[in-house]
Parts: sequence; C-alpha cells; structure tokens
Amino acid sequence: MRRAPIAEPEGTVARQWWRNAVFYQVYPRSFADSNGDGVGDLEGIRSRLGYLELLGVDALWLGPVTRSPMADHGYDVADPRDIDPVFGDLAAMDALIADAHKHGLKITMDLVPNHTSDEHEWFTAALAARPGSPERARYLFRDGKGPDGKQPPNNWPSIFGGPAWTRITGPDGTPGQWYLHTFAAEQPDLDWTNLQVREDLVRTLRFWLDRGVDGFRIDVAHGMAKPAGLPDMDILESGGTENQLLRNTRDDLRFDNDGVHEIHRMIRAVLDEHPATVTVGEIWVTDDERFARYLRSDELHLGFNFRLVGAAFDAGAVREAIEHSLAAVASVGAPPTWTLSNHDVGRQVTRYGGGETGHQRARAMALVELALPGAIFIYNGEELGLADVALPDAVLQDPTWERSGGTQRGRDGCRVPLPWEGTEPPFAFSSTPDTWLPMPSEWAELTVDVQLEDSGSMLSLYRQALELRAELLEAGTELEWYGAPEGCVAFRRKGGHLVCALNTSEVAVSLPPGTALISSAPLADGQLPPNAAVWLA
Repeated sequence: MRRAPIAEPEGTVARQWWRNAVFYQVYPRSFADSNGDGVGDLEGIRSRLGYLELLGVDALWLGPVTRSPMADHGYDVADPRDIDPVFGDLAAMDALIADAHKHGLKITMDLVPNHTSDEHEWFTAALAARPGSPERARYLFRDGKGPDGKQPPNNWPSIFGGPAWTRITGPDGTPGQWYLHTFAAEQPDLDWTNLQVREDLVRTLRFWLDRGVDGFRIDVAHGMAKPAGLPDMDILESGGTENQLLRNTRDDLRFDNDGVHEIHRMIRAVLDEHPATVTVGEIWVTDDERFARYLRSDELHLGFNFRLVGAAFDAGAVREAIEHSLAAVASVGAPPTWTLSNHDVGRQVTRYGGGETGHQRARAMALVELALPGAIFIYNGEELGLADVALPDAVLQDPTWERSGGTQRGRDGCRVPLPWEGTEPPFAFSSTPDTWLPMPSEWAELTVDVQLEDSGSMLSLYRQALELRAELLEAGTELEWYGAPEGCVAFRRKGGHLVCALNTSEVAVSLPPGTALISSAPLADGQLPPNAAVWLA
C-alpha cells in the first residue's frame, strides 16, 4: 500500500513536511532520456514520476538542470534562471513541477551559489574589464606574487586537482591577474562581499519559488565566504587523498568560514516568504558544534551530515556515526539527515566490499538508515542495488580525471544511467545505446522491471521498508540503544515500538525479542545472519 501524499495542513502555518521526509535524488543526466540523445532530461523524469510514487518517496532532489556549458555537468552555471537545452526548457520544468505535485511529490532543485561558469555573462564582462573594475569585483581577481606576478596569489589547491588559481591573458596578449576557483578553472568563485552577487541570488531564489519549487539543495553550503586577505594555508598532504570535499579539515581556509552564516540567513529570509519550502545544505563539516551553526532557526532547515556515508560496515563505526549525527543537531532542534550515497561518492554496494557481500551489506544498511529519525536521502539507483561501474579511461568525463593527470578516476562510476527494462543496454533509459556513459550488460538482472516482479529484490526491500517507515516510525526523534553481541548494534526510537538490529560480525546471532517485520536476509531458528539487519515489533 502506497503512503498517502504529504498533505498541507489547514490554517496559516504550513506543516514542516521535510522533518521526516524521504527525498529521492535524481541525477538528471542518468535518470531517463525522452528524446533519444543518450542524456537524461526533464521529460524523461516526468515520465517516471509514477515509479517514484510507487517506490514511496516524498520528494525529489533534482540535480542541476540550469543553463551550463557542462564542464562539471551542470555545477558550472551560466544562467541560473534558465533550463539548459540538453534537459529541456522552462515549459518542461513547469510541467515537471506541476506533475510531481499531482503525484504527491515535493520537488527541490540544486542551487549553486559558490561559483558560476566561466561562460556566465558576468565573468565574460570581468575578463574584458580592467583590474579594480566593478565587473571584476563580483569575483575574486587578485594580482600574482613574485616577479611579474608569475606566482598564484596564495597556495590554495583546487578540489579537482592543481592550483585553485588561473591566470588570465589580457586583450593585448599580456599576462594579467589571477582568479580563484575552488573547483575547476571553468568555475570561478564569486565574491560574496559584493552586493550585486547577493541581490542576484535573491532574484534566482524568487524566480524558482514563484514557479512552484518546494526548496533547494545548496551546493557547497559551507563555502562561499572566504577569509579576509585570502592567506596561505597549511599545505595539504601530497597524493591528493586529503584534497577532497569529503576530507577537508578545520584548517582548510577554503571552507566553513564564519561569514557564510550571514549568507544563509539571507537565503532563509527569502524562503520564509514561501511557507512549506526547505533548504538542504551540503555541509562537509565534521565538527559537531560548527555543523550545528548551519541549522540555527534562521539558517538552513536541513544539513547533509555525511558521517554515515563515511562509516565502515562495522557495528562500532555505524553507532558512532549515528550518535555524532544526532548530537550535531540536538543543540539547535533540527532534524538529522541520513544518506548512504550520492553523485559525489561511490555506491554503497562497492564501498561495502562489492559482489554478493557488498550487496548483502547494502541491504542491511538500507534498513538501518530507514529506521532512523529525520530526513532520508536516497540516490537514484541505490534502490536497485547498483554498484560503481569500472569504466574505460576513454569515456571518463569527470573533471577530476583530467585535472589530476589521470591519477584520480573521479565520480563517473556512480553516475551511469539507470536500467529500467529489457535484456541489454540501454535498458529503456534511452532509445539509443550510445548513452552519455556506457551501461554494463550485467545490469539485465537489475532492471526496475525485473526487480518489481521479485519479492526478494533490493527494490522490493526498499518499497516495503519505506511503507513500514511511513506507517510505524512517525513517533520519537531520539534513540535508545540496546545491549548487543560483539559486532552488532540494536536501537529503537524512544516512544516507538520498533527495534532495528544490525549484525556486522561473521557469525549468526540470536535475535532480540519481538516479531520480525522485515529483514535484509532470510532468518532461521531465531538467528540474524552475518551482514544482515532486521526490524522487530
């Protein structure tokens, strides 16, 4: 039975629907292609809304679809108030919003405030203008160091590899100033001390909210503000392992500067003009106290906490991640958020060991995640048990691959298009087999069509768990931990009657008392097998 759509309450105060909602992240290029060009689009997404309703989610998080030259697949925005032709147009977006609401689904979209594309009209004007001009003041242009300014203004590295600075060439062919880009050179950082930058974001927010969008996922929500003077920072460890969004530390001056909170208060003021809308921040901040600052009552509604993504399949690590995530929001009264994957990290089947073991562990962790209080974020394809795809070098498109000199393969492996039906690629994702990333033939057994007919499939597990979550897990926002054998954890929500138990050990263990409602693996003789989880009433 499908849960009832989220209803708006009577009266003037809109319900905070997002506090316990399940969001489904649509990576637009990879969800469904309606026009046969091998790239997913808005009409494709609209054609599959029935599937998302059947799955039992409450809201969509739509990846970037605004106008972009696609140097970073949409996260380099050339016009934040228009749809890129590869995905459709404004009419297609309006139709998607309207149809999503008819299906009882909220729709949130990506917002990219830290930077623009280098093809944005502002940046084009900045290149043509003089140093110190109003056009350059929207970005972070600086003179270089050393003789003739040949050295970058500071030692910051780019997340995608190489320096975070690029030197421009003047109209007369002479070397000029440098501009900051925390990510790719095609993504120049904006200067958020500039009033025009702030006013333009407000215009963008209202543009989409007035069209019916229910909120925004804010890309790099811990970025934007930069420290005064842009000082050097301690050099990150060589080899690239520390120069990642997932791993930045308190000493990383590129992120989590105090001035960012003023920007979020500005954004929240606009959202408050539109009741029942939500902001979700991408916050790669591991300090619980500093994380909580983003979720104060006048800032973000929700913040991605990535501790569960980073946790190994180990009972102690899972419990620690959950406890930290709950503690990070307790002081400000915000709901926690939970996710096991997204478009920036490897899929959990692969992270948990790959093959059958990885598959079993991913099933178990799905039940753990869906038993937790707060908002859930599911990345498209995880409900099918998809793993990362080992793509050939020649097809890789992530800018990390090029900027790292071929030493880091990037994120393409978790972005391969979804298989819907059929026995060979493109599995009804598109009418052409020449999809933007190639699809493996082994996915024939993992299509939506096959899994809907299999009660033991990953998709069936997600559908059943989502239905039970909606029926049984509304009460209680705190957890009670139970004593458990070594390698196991068990918890329930305070005020609730459902216990979730996880076994990460190598041996079967006795089940806690109660009636099993759903399990990630078959139960026998009152035992929970290794790499498995269960819900008990």
